[in-house]
Amino acid sequence: MRKLVMLLSLVAVMASCSSKKEYMVRVFTTAGVVDVKLYDETPEHRDNFVKLVKEQRYDSLLFHRVIRNFMIQGGDPDSKYAAPGKLLGEGDLGYTVEPEFMPELHFHRRGALAAAREGDDVNPTKASSASQFYIVWGNVFTKEQLDRLKTQYKQRTGKDITITPEQLEVYTTIGGTPHLDGDYTVFGEVVKGLEVVDAIQNVKCDENDRPLRDVRIIKMELIK
Repeated sequence: MRKLVMLLSLVAVMASCSSKKEYMVRVFTTAGVVDVKLYDETPEHRDNFVKLVKEQRYDSLLFHRVIRNFMIQGGDPDSKYAAPGKLLGEGDLGYTVEPEFMPELHFHRRGALAAAREGDDVNPTKASSASQFYIVWGNVFTKEQLDRLKTQYKQRTGKDITITPEQLEVYTTIGGTPHLDGDYTVFGEVVKGLEVVDAIQNVKCDENDRPLRDVRIIKMELIK
């Protein structure tokens, strides 16, 4: 009987592993194509993003906020038919997604896909926007700069943060935005097309960080 139970348990584990699905999304933009991988460890954000892709909610939306050496942001539903120069960023779908912070596993490396959100003053739980997201560009940091960030974070929040060896390696060689770790949910990363992100983050923008020439998401589709 014990052998039978163990065998059944093994079969169940194998079935679970075989049914695990890795989601990949292809983002077609007017600047080129970007492929992103969605993390299984952030299932609420993963499933919500997949749902919106399947519903074609991102098709024809703009990258409405672009800050050089920081990030590119899109997903505002109000941006689809926005007139040139219109201030964007307040559009939503009427719900939020609970945060899934895992900064020591999934952090704000260059190419990270993360959920935008409202500020702490109106959003103390740090819940994510249902649709708005950003892709990180950021800067390369020295160890001394990272140490200063840790000190500033503790002064601001009263909490210590840990920078793992992997984070240290990434932030001092590849780059990113470490000051956002633990405050915004990272739920995926760019696996192909980082040069497109670079091109977008270098476009000229107005005083509200909206590109002077629209950069549009043509469509998104699941490719895996």
